[in-house]
Amino acid sequence: MADWSEIILRLGAATLAGCAIGLDRDLHGKPIGLKTLGLVSLSTAMVVLLALQAVEPGKFTDAVSRVIQGVLTGIGFLGAGVIVRQGDRFQVRGLTSAACAFFAACVGIVCGAGHWPIVVTAVALAFLLLTFGKRTERWLHHALGGKEDQHRPEAAADQSSDAGPHQPGK
Repeated sequence: MADWSEIILRLGAATLAGCAIGLDRDLHGKPIGLKTLGLVSLSTAMVVLLALQAVEPGKFTDAVSRVIQGVLTGIGFLGAGVIVRQGDRFQVRGLTSAACAFFAACVGIVCGAGHWPIVVTAVALAFLLLTFGKRTERWLHHALGGKEDQHRPEAAADQSSDAGPHQPGK
């Protein structure tokens, strides 16, 4: 059984990591933010920590596995809530925010399990993706001859209604 300091560390780290990802979403004006992702990460860490309390230290059991599977299935509903289809055209928004909700849940799971090197590495990589991903994507589209402006709303208007953001228009 984890002592109070370990519980505070695991739940606190999960909350801070989720809030940090949420702050990025808030700063970009997205439909999910600091409080939501902080709560997602905290709640997943909490249920994993609870499941781990019933088993031998350092061991995952079927019960812990089922908790994790349930969390990851359930987070899909929250993710679906931030994905929005705009207008008559196939223009989907909020996929990165939904992915951030899923990521916050995963960070909570790993914090609840107490695997700190994985948490630190994953959060660092997520911030690199969130900070430089769009610029890298634009650069690669330009360098490889793709549509470099396909991520701007006015470019999506040129696409047919059955073409997605990474598919050619008419």
